[in-house]
Amino acid sequence: MTIGDLIRLMSDGDFHSGEQLGERLGVSRTAVWKQLKKLEALGIPLEAVKGLGYRLGEPVELLDGAGIVSRLDSQSRPALRRLFVEESLDSTNAFLRERFTQGAGHGEVCLAESQGAGRGRRGRRWVSPWGRGLLLSLGWRFENGVAALEGLSLAVGVVLADVLEREGARVALKWPNDVLLVTEEGRRKLAGILLEVQGDLEGPCEVVIGIGLNVFLPQAMREAVDQPVAAVADQVPGISRNALAAALIGGLLELMQRFEGEGFGAWQAAWNARHAHADQEVEVIQGSQSYRGIAQGVDGAGHLEVRCGDELRRLAGGEISVRGRP
Repeated sequence: MTIGDLIRLMSDGDFHSGEQLGERLGVSRTAVWKQLKKLEALGIPLEAVKGLGYRLGEPVELLDGAGIVSRLDSQSRPALRRLFVEESLDSTNAFLRERFTQGAGHGEVCLAESQGAGRGRRGRRWVSPWGRGLLLSLGWRFENGVAALEGLSLAVGVVLADVLEREGARVALKWPNDVLLVTEEGRRKLAGILLEVQGDLEGPCEVVIGIGLNVFLPQAMREAVDQPVAAVADQVPGISRNALAAALIGGLLELMQRFEGEGFGAWQAAWNARHAHADQEVEVIQGSQSYRGIAQGVDGAGHLEVRCGDELRRLAGGEISVRGRP
């Protein structure tokens, strides 16, 4: 019995006694009780009424691989080699990196309800509640080497922004790898993008694109994060995670089929149109050094242009952080 099995049984919104759940799942009432306690510990609310049993305090939409694939259009569907939907992983990126070592990985997508060792940029941990966000990785093999991938993470941000805007969310892009929700209180982090590349500078290379997207985010988890964060449901209540996953996978597969031939230039204008810090003073932090300048747009290679007096500097990512003026 897994957490997903229990949620599927309780997804009808009715009350279920521990005895009924145990019979359906083939386990004891004690085992059911332990799993119900796990649900509460994971932030999934439960209602308990004496004589009736338990029910979910609010609906939980589990990821459905077949349903996601059925939503893909005729352009993106052939490019998807395989879709994995896992209940729990250490990391969806690590899962696909392992697939590449097995001679697979290209055109494959991995989704997970939860992960224990998800990472953001610069090794930071990505925190997501069980079954409430999208933890997604896509693997792709390129023939022209690492140098041909300049700006790919920014193009991924454009695809994600397009998908969210079609659903009704208002977003901005923070260089190089963050997607922000635009709210009346300000801009709050909504999603992060992490690219991991293995291969030659001028030969074949393998890329794993990881995306962590907050779809629903309990207040307790927001308070535990050390920066302002948001969720898609803040502006799009009732959003379907499966529909969102299908739209994102479709957009990413289209991007990957075009990027090697077109480069970031095809997405440059769309990124600049959503630039969170355009024409604002920013602090650029690089290692132990920092300086201030006026953020301008990104160039055709995805470098952020920052004007410092009469000098125009181009930032190439890596271990550089850009912070807007407080």
